[in-house]
Amino acid sequence: MPHVVRMEPAGSPSALAAALAALSPVDGRYAAAAAPLRGYFSEAALIRERIRVEALWFTQLADPRLGLLASAPGAAVLDRAAALARAPDEGAAAAVKAIEQRINHDVKAVEYFVRECLAQAGADAAALELVHFGCTSEDINNLSYARLLKAARADTLLPELRAISETLRSLAQQHAELPMLARTHGQSASPTTFGKEMANVGARLQRAQRRFDAVEILGKWNGAVGNYNAHHSARADLDWIGLSRQFVSAQQLGWNPYSTQIEPHDWIGEYCDACAAANVILIDLCRDLWGYVSLGYLRQQPVAGEVGSSTMPHKVNPIDFENAEGNFGMANAMLRFFAEKLPISRWQRDLTDSTVLRNLGVALAHSLIGWKSLRRGLARISPDAQRMAQDLEGAYETLAEAIQSVLRAAGVPNGYELLKDFTRGRSIDAAALRELVATLPLPEAERRRLAALQPPGYVGLAAVLARRFAAGES
Repeated sequence: MPHVVRMEPAGSPSALAAALAALSPVDGRYAAAAAPLRGYFSEAALIRERIRVEALWFTQLADPRLGLLASAPGAAVLDRAAALARAPDEGAAAAVKAIEQRINHDVKAVEYFVRECLAQAGADAAALELVHFGCTSEDINNLSYARLLKAARADTLLPELRAISETLRSLAQQHAELPMLARTHGQSASPTTFGKEMANVGARLQRAQRRFDAVEILGKWNGAVGNYNAHHSARADLDWIGLSRQFVSAQQLGWNPYSTQIEPHDWIGEYCDACAAANVILIDLCRDLWGYVSLGYLRQQPVAGEVGSSTMPHKVNPIDFENAEGNFGMANAMLRFFAEKLPISRWQRDLTDSTVLRNLGVALAHSLIGWKSLRRGLARISPDAQRMAQDLEGAYETLAEAIQSVLRAAGVPNGYELLKDFTRGRSIDAAALRELVATLPLPEAERRRLAALQPPGYVGLAAVLARRFAAGES
């Protein structure tokens, strides 16, 4: 489990000073919203995860069945290794940084820290040589990032997305029958219901969630260029491929047996791209909701004491949807860059991925900030049925689709052309449409049905579809 980062209370003087001095809004203005990810993507979190991986590898190599040691480490040493693998001490990250400042290598500093801890527990010189045995830095790094990204997805990212989906499901159910004028190309189109529009987005988001959740998280453990060179030269009698599979799989990660020095990061690209795809859907939602607020279809609940404009007192702006859209854009600019850059490495390894990987948390934080803003905005809106009805009352031209379809079904030729000539480019009201219907070559009962048709009732199966989505039906 990730370490919980201790933070000053949001309103404390030191927290305020830190926020005001932060270079990135993720650690400044939006620090509280991004806080759940600090336990996964801060430098301290990465250091602690590296310690865990080093300790786990030591424990596996210390197994007497492997015969790497003349005598097994004592219980105190194994207990200390288990404690490091479970939860490194509060000051572990700072201690590692102090070593790094002396030797100028971040992963080697972790190795030295673990060796010091085990030595203090009574490990002898031979046992200490098993720390980082056969490893390249990327053996430690790739598993550390994999574990952190896996935990962040399960504990923070997917639950936040599911919360948005649940809100959309609730809106779809609650407003399944609320008629609303649709717009295609920005123009009046066949009516829909507000609940069905929420169902549309909710269904897309659920599919995006499944895609994100399905990205297999991989790890490799095979040395400097992926061939177990050091392992095999030291002990050719051991099944290093089998030990690698066992070690990676025991951490609930997929095992990648084929790599260079680095795990090729294809799965991280897929992870980032899947997250970005969810954000694209939500950008679409934010823009639609913003538009519905502008039309007056949605009302926003004012927040006591909140100011909407520095000069116009009446304003209640859709700032949550705007903030969300902006953060999704920032997130996706990075996530899509990661997806294209990380799988590329010159020959057996270059270092360009290192600084990029350190920014994963920034991109995911912007996603999280956007998701929270969107949830806040969704909690403040309520449909204005009266305003929606006003537009529907003036949109009798949308019934032309229904009438021409009835004509087609009855075998009347040129029904579409008849309605096009009658409605296109002119204002149509109920009386004009009734006059047209009276002239149609249809049975009397059918003419009466069409004459009684009104835009609010011309929503097809929108309510049925909204309820199907709300009930979890595919």
